[in-house]
Amino acid sequence: MKTRYVSARHITGGLFALILLSIPLILFAQGKWIKKTSAPVERTEVAVASLNGKIYVIGGFKRTLIPGVTNIVEIYTPALDKWEKAAPLPESLHHAGAASAKGKLYVIGGFRGLASWKAVNTVYEYDPSKNKWSKKTSMPTERGALALVVFNDKIYAIGGRNSSGDVNTNEVYDPQKDSWEKKAGMPTARDHLAAAIAGNKIYAVGGRLLSFAKNLSVNEAYDPAKDKWEAKAAMPTARSGIAASTLGGKVYVFGGESTEGTFNNAEEYDPQKDLWRAMTPMPTARHGLGSAVVGEMIYVISGGPKPGGSMSGANEAFRP
Repeated sequence: MKTRYVSARHITGGLFALILLSIPLILFAQGKWIKKTSAPVERTEVAVASLNGKIYVIGGFKRTLIPGVTNIVEIYTPALDKWEKAAPLPESLHHAGAASAKGKLYVIGGFRGLASWKAVNTVYEYDPSKNKWSKKTSMPTERGALALVVFNDKIYAIGGRNSSGDVNTNEVYDPQKDSWEKKAGMPTARDHLAAAIAGNKIYAVGGRLLSFAKNLSVNEAYDPAKDKWEAKAAMPTARSGIAASTLGGKVYVFGGESTEGTFNNAEEYDPQKDLWRAMTPMPTARHGLGSAVVGEMIYVISGGPKPGGSMSGANEAFRP
């Protein structure tokens, strides 16, 4: 079938409007991506967090002749676009959570093992001034593929999965007291979700029910002051194995996987309007990635370009 080209002057107003509406929405997507120096070790299902202007990429599955679980910790300095190594995590973990509070880095939960995927409740604290890890009070509920966020210098560990299945657990860790407290559980139990802070609320987005064949678009907001959850506008694309960060009061969700492949989606949520919109897609589609904010950029690092156990060292910076 031959393509017909029509001069604009021959297009009626109504037809012209129809053609405009048919233009892919992605042409109007917002934001710019910049490729940065790749991580030295290609990985997926990593834990990622920023601290003191640097980004830490921790654990996960690494690329070797036989893929395995690693305890490697790599530090990326955006100002220099350079990588360096830090003291390794005390044990090899994948699907763990990472967050920073009061000048320290924390790695919580995750899975041990390549085949067994044993959920853990460990808490490790990293002191950057000493390049040293120490073990802290364990999380009450063992789980991996959870989400961590920091609110008022306390770390909220939300959702995940263990031997009992998906959990809606919401437990908060106080680094100052080295103690845990149980809070109201999410309305929707799920794993491989992402969470981010915007304003005075925590938003738990996406995830899955045991398998990425059962991806979710759920978006639930938690008010720490009231210890209550409420449903918000669902994410446009149901996906899991995602990453999320907040910049300029808005939540950005990246990547993911499904039975059909991986996602390059970048979607923005505006808590004030309770609305989503598509952003410019990531250059590299992947899942099991991490994201962190330094300055006015969100750095989206590592992750698998194919569903399952693929790995990459992708490091792409997003400016909304």
